[in-house]
Amino acid sequence: MAEQVYDVIVIGSGVMGSSTAYSLAKKGRKTLILEQFPILHSRGSSHGLSRMTKLGYREQYYTHMMVNSFKMLAELERETGTELWINCGALGIGPENDDYLCDVKKALTNVGGAVDVLADEELKKRYPMLSYPQDHVGLLDHKGGLLKADCILRGLQTVFRQRGGEIRDCEPVMAIHPGATVTVTTSKGTYEAASVVIAAGSWADKILGPLGLSLPLTIQRVTVCYCRELNPGSHSPDHLPCFAELYGSPPYEMWGLPSYEYPGFAKFGLHSGPEISPDTRDQPDGKWVTDRVTAYVKEHFPGLEPTPSITEQCIYTMTPDEDFIMDYHPQHHSIVVAAGFSGHGFKLALVVGDALSDMAMGQVPKYDMKPFKIARFQDASSQ
Repeated sequence: MAEQVYDVIVIGSGVMGSSTAYSLAKKGRKTLILEQFPILHSRGSSHGLSRMTKLGYREQYYTHMMVNSFKMLAELERETGTELWINCGALGIGPENDDYLCDVKKALTNVGGAVDVLADEELKKRYPMLSYPQDHVGLLDHKGGLLKADCILRGLQTVFRQRGGEIRDCEPVMAIHPGATVTVTTSKGTYEAASVVIAAGSWADKILGPLGLSLPLTIQRVTVCYCRELNPGSHSPDHLPCFAELYGSPPYEMWGLPSYEYPGFAKFGLHSGPEISPDTRDQPDGKWVTDRVTAYVKEHFPGLEPTPSITEQCIYTMTPDEDFIMDYHPQHHSIVVAAGFSGHGFKLALVVGDALSDMAMGQVPKYDMKPFKIARFQDASSQ
């Protein structure tokens, strides 16, 4: 017998699970979050103090979602009475007439977003701490900035609890039994709900495997690097926006944020890392990642010490096309699957939670969900 019965059980307390639960609680649903680790842990993809946000995406469907994301972020700020982001801008860097930057500019224009194209001299004048070739331009997304990630995650969980939601941490899921209601057995008890949302990050396959579903997910360990300013304060959000560039051959994405969580240290990360198992994350060698960051900073950020003074780790869980998975289990409509958000998911978490909550309630989300279907991988494999 189940100890308690809920409308929805959410598995995973990262930003996607917490946002989904937050949305469900606001819609009046009795909701439980189950988390295998202590709450606000650092084992997955949602910990840390900062993330980049932006309005413009190459994909128009993400740009439209981001319009709502900013509105929902403002609502969460009002609910928590807390500042949740710093509007310092987001700068895309690349060669003039770069296809990617042109697509982002078009997407921004389509939604009325403010954008500047900064050619060589203007880029140097606006951001003298940067050093890029003369043929490079900067595409400044005025709506972009720095998300206060830990404050957002805490805020979602606080409002969720205030609205009657329940969080049980240190309680791994042992089994899920679909049926007229879904029964979830954990290390400590048994619970029932009309539907379940699985938002377990890099542990998704471990939970979905017994349910007969395997997803094409790649798990990577990403090293976040912090480089010291030579001139204190020169790389603060007042002077430096968040930024990203595709570089190298084959191209890798390098991203960075101004000095925030470690005052006097700018933050850098490579959108890649060694493939890992989430339970043995520290075993593979990742020195090549910090070597790439060091070389990049040395070339393009002369006002920083190129060798990172501080490094931290995060886990990315990626799909082959780097689009999310938000879909029902193919055989069990009462189970919603949410996975593959890493690398760019945090900024969209509030919208994702809204969509997943609608799905868990049997309603149709107000977003274009076609890019997030599980069947796209099956269709690709048959071609």
